Amino acid sequence: MESNMAYDKSNFDPKAAAEARKKEMDEITGKLEKGVKDIFSSDKYKDYLDFCAKLPRYSVNNQILIMMQKPDATMCQSFTGWKDMNRHVIKGEKGIRILAPAPYKMEREQDKLDANGKTILDKDGEPVKEKVEVTVNAFKPVSTFDVSQTDGDPIPSYGVSELLGSVEGFKELLEAIKEVVPVPITFENIESGAKGYYDLEDDRIAVQEGMSEVQTVKTILHEAAHQALHSKEAMDASSEKKTRNQKETEAESVAYVICQHFGIDTSDYSFSYVASWSEGKEVPELKASLNTIRQTASDLITKIDDKVRGLQSVKEIDEFMAVHGDELPFADPEVDLPSGYIKITPPVDFSDFRNDRKITLTAETKAEFKETGGESKDKKAMKKISVKDKLFAGKEKAEKTKKAKTESKKDLQATM
Repeated sequence: MESNMAYDKSNFDPKAAAEARKKEMDEITGKLEKGVKDIFSSDKYKDYLDFCAKLPRYSVNNQILIMMQKPDATMCQSFTGWKDMNRHVIKGEKGIRILAPAPYKMEREQDKLDANGKTILDKDGEPVKEKVEVTVNAFKPVSTFDVSQTDGDPIPSYGVSELLGSVEGFKELLEAIKEVVPVPITFENIESGAKGYYDLEDDRIAVQEGMSEVQTVKTILHEAAHQALHSKEAMDASSEKKTRNQKETEAESVAYVICQHFGIDTSDYSFSYVASWSEGKEVPELKASLNTIRQTASDLITKIDDKVRGLQSVKEIDEFMAVHGDELPFADPEVDLPSGYIKITPPVDFSDFRNDRKITLTAETKAEFKETGGESKDKKAMKKISVKDKLFAGKEKAEKTKKAKTESKKDLQATM
């Protein structure tokens, strides 16, 4: 009965609806503040990073809200989003409440400014006012649903988690990471005993040679996070002073999220120092740190995913060609092909066309044409060539005699 009332306009009370929405927003905001503090003051930090790996494109606010309401969630979409994927929400499932952008426009009165940004004054010296339309960023509660709450078409699998058990899979992942990271990555013997480091001055990453494949990937991702967040350019852009502990927390967290996303063993990661690092910080500051980690990890995950899919496509084509290449019609144009195949002649190459070569002019007179009573095949071919030759000859003649142009002169090379 309650659902029927929702569509009955006569029973709709705008004021009551607005109050209900405000109350829910207040409750959500309270949950968020508590959720952020809990993440840093307990062992939930690692749980949050696990969640970030599963839902890297969600905002920090929504990641925390989903984690608090459905900790086992792995992939969330709106009701319509699942419908577009040919899946439907199972009857009776309760939506997970998150925040969605709901910007709105409003008129605001403000001081009028001149071209230099200075306030314009009237004859009495008072600021001249004007009304302008501004966009106000706002949010509203909406429902999302986890894949476990839906049924329908299977979900396509992306990434390389199924390949990481083999050397071949690691090679593809490593190649993708190398293409994504914008600085050189070198393998060398690091005498200090470190697994790797990011050279701030030379803007490069060094990795200890001879390590296991898993450790190599982890180390590169950790140093790649340092490069993305703590290079001179990045630090100048953020204008934030970060302690060594904070930098290591960010780099290790980003690497953990990416490893978790790709199914790489993360059992040796430890975040016991996070509680002491976050102690005394306010919720907005803590949330900003989480957002920095989320954005960096999400950006790297997206780029690596795209590269891996591209490498997998190339690999599939290479494998197909290795098996079926000899069967394709363009394998060898000189070979006698089976019935049903088409032999393709390579196109003519005009790259070495030279207009300085002498062209012999051959033309028939009207009398010769009448005497033969027609044209032979050879003469037809000669006539086709002679049309171009005549144009070319006419151009040369006009240039030599410097007479006015009496006919159109075309550049033969441009018309071929």
